[in-house]
Amino acid sequence: MSKKDSESASPPDPTANRILASLPDKDLARLLPDLELVEMPIGWTLSESGDHVNFLHFPVAGIVSLLYSLEDGSSSETALVGKEGMVGISIFMGGESMPTSTEVQSAGQAYRLSRKVMQNEFGLGGHLQALALLFTQAMISQTAQNAVCNQHHELAQQMCRWLLMSIDRLDGCELAVTQERVAKLLGVRRESVTQTLGLLEKEGLIERSRGLITVVKRSKMEKRVCECYGVVKEEYDRLLPARKRRN
Repeated sequence: MSKKDSESASPPDPTANRILASLPDKDLARLLPDLELVEMPIGWTLSESGDHVNFLHFPVAGIVSLLYSLEDGSSSETALVGKEGMVGISIFMGGESMPTSTEVQSAGQAYRLSRKVMQNEFGLGGHLQALALLFTQAMISQTAQNAVCNQHHELAQQMCRWLLMSIDRLDGCELAVTQERVAKLLGVRRESVTQTLGLLEKEGLIERSRGLITVVKRSKMEKRVCECYGVVKEEYDRLLPARKRRN
């Protein structure tokens, strides 16, 4: 997209985000003047481990990964967030910071809300507070299930879980990501990623090109994946309301 086209394009609807879409009209109208649209280029770090987080981000496109890094430089994704949720929960959970960093896995956009406005809204005890806490519970379940999955299931199953969770948060079945980044997110060697993706491609579940993975047989992948994907998806669907239709 050219700079001129980008400037003339209409901004994305905030209600593309599931949390914002679930708010009553009066609550959303109160927030709209304080919501600021920001671009999320791939690799952008929203916050580092231990940072005093100043903004809560509501993605409307793209994916943000929560990464835990060790002293030796290795890292692993503990959870991922897309348009179903928010990034920056330490703002309202009272801990001021998180041990994880937040990094954009797939480029997109988000609406951000300042720490001050979010804390004021949370203090009202209304719908946004309730949704924020439900989302936090859902993300805790994702983090816990990911830990179990990484410990007990083979890499091919972990890869299927990660691919399905990623494309669930995108429009379509294509994921722009390098094998090196996948290895970083899953906390495994790049050679293991290459071997596993080759296996899934041989089984006809995916297609690969440089910097792109396409899920071509979702139904078969859902049979190939371990139980962890379904457990997390059901928990999100149970806790978070369906997106409301607005005129």
